[in-house]
Amino acid sequence: MEFDDKVPIYLQIKQYLYQAIITDRLKSGAQLPAVRQLAAELTVNVNTVQRALSELIQEGVLVTRRGRGNFVTDDIKVLIELKNRVIATELSTLYRQLADLNLSAAEMKDAFAQYVDEQEAHHDHE
Repeated sequence: MEFDDKVPIYLQIKQYLYQAIITDRLKSGAQLPAVRQLAAELTVNVNTVQRALSELIQEGVLVTRRGRGNFVTDDIKVLIELKNRVIATELSTLYRQLADLNLSAAEMKDAFAQYVDEQEAHHDHE
């Protein structure tokens, strides 16, 4: 995994796990690898992984089963909230960047709609 020096690594691990859950690479109810294994896969310190997992447990995204490890929640409501939160974060970043370019709300919507349409057309031709 490539890390961005500007963002704390544990936050990047959380984002990585969020994405894995949202895209169903980590399915609802699935068991996560052991902390040491995750740390080895991501080439980070065990404490860093533990911090990310602890926050995901506090958020209810992961549940701990004594003696068995950590599992992705199977609470659909929590998973839907997670997806909406991640989407909102991405949109917030995009909005700030476009606002910095002095685009009006209408210009932002038009630019994004046009971009999505172009991407769809591009993918249809592949």
